[in-house]
Amino acid sequence: MDVAQRVTRIPPYPFREIAALKAKALQAGQDLIDFGIGDPDQPTPTHIIDAFAEEIRNPEWHRYDETGFGDRELRAAISRFAKRRFGIEVDPESEIQVAAGSKDSLALINWAFVDPGDVVLVPDPAYSVYRVNAIFCAGTPFPMPLLADNGFLPDLSAIPPTVAKAAKVMFLNYPNNPTGAVAEVDFFQEVACFAREYGIVVAHDAAYAQVAYDGYEPPSLLQVEGAKELSIEFHSFSKTYNMTGWRLGWSWGGAEIVGALSRLKSNVDNGVFLALQRAGVAGLTESQKCVADLCAMYQRRRNLLVDGLHSLGCSVAKPKATFYVWAPIPKGYDSEGFARALLVECGVLVVPGAVYGDHGEGYVRFALTIVADDAEARIVEAIERMRDNLELEW
Repeated sequence: MDVAQRVTRIPPYPFREIAALKAKALQAGQDLIDFGIGDPDQPTPTHIIDAFAEEIRNPEWHRYDETGFGDRELRAAISRFAKRRFGIEVDPESEIQVAAGSKDSLALINWAFVDPGDVVLVPDPAYSVYRVNAIFCAGTPFPMPLLADNGFLPDLSAIPPTVAKAAKVMFLNYPNNPTGAVAEVDFFQEVACFAREYGIVVAHDAAYAQVAYDGYEPPSLLQVEGAKELSIEFHSFSKTYNMTGWRLGWSWGGAEIVGALSRLKSNVDNGVFLALQRAGVAGLTESQKCVADLCAMYQRRRNLLVDGLHSLGCSVAKPKATFYVWAPIPKGYDSEGFARALLVECGVLVVPGAVYGDHGEGYVRFALTIVADDAEARIVEAIERMRDNLELEW
């Protein structure tokens, strides 16, 4: 049986391969310290679970969500959150789209704006969904290198004018996966000017905007005056409230862009379970102490890991946001080879940077979401295993 060419043109989803390596190590009885996939190890806050448990009994929510854009009460809560957190105005009736997490909307935004042959500007390294779905709809991904010398921000001046004129969508992701880098409002102003000049839709993945440290608050692209009309920004409950398996998120932006996404989305699915959307209302409107506590926990883990890597001779900055540490590899390895050595010799699982793109080579990604009774002790143990079992020089 011949599958469609679009399937043969894309690589396997990288985290499926990593999950297979993890399963093999565990089957062999290896004591694995897992810094691999970024999936929160803490439970969903109790007040969200309780809200869902109550709402699920309401037969009114057992039917289709016929609004198209998502439950009005949730959209109203999202609009209030936009004002409270970022100081921006977002119309709940026309500028917000509820979704099953952010991944599906990140995929569908390509289908809403990209025709065969159109260019899609994609950061490199990056989450694979941006590039893969550009390929799915016969677009042409054009890489924007994220380099340490530029703070892992794309150099927009390096994009050839001929490419910019052919581009329909630009993907950004700050705070950034996998690098942990952040972008400030002045960079977003530069992006808005560039997008306006070339007529490009900016698709900003802001899934980690609430996971930040040392008092830092990542900005929204929509804080730039006039940016809303030419952009769409994707947010998620997954990382903020430990709800990756629940599948709930939203996008906000210009009414025309959100409307195009919604029109496409309504032909793909029938919306998110309404009881779950009401649980999302509880997440956004009740106490945010759970978020502060979560960030404090990740900050402790970040400090232990980065300080430990420093003790091995690895020069790596402490990220201001996300739960990732993007570490340069030691001499004598490529990223895959170093990840394999850590797994085989140390029982430490990390993600090789090369799976995120050509410019991810030279790095590995540590996720701070470690499933363990004492995750902090396991971080210390991972550093000691590296010290004891490998000759490392940076």
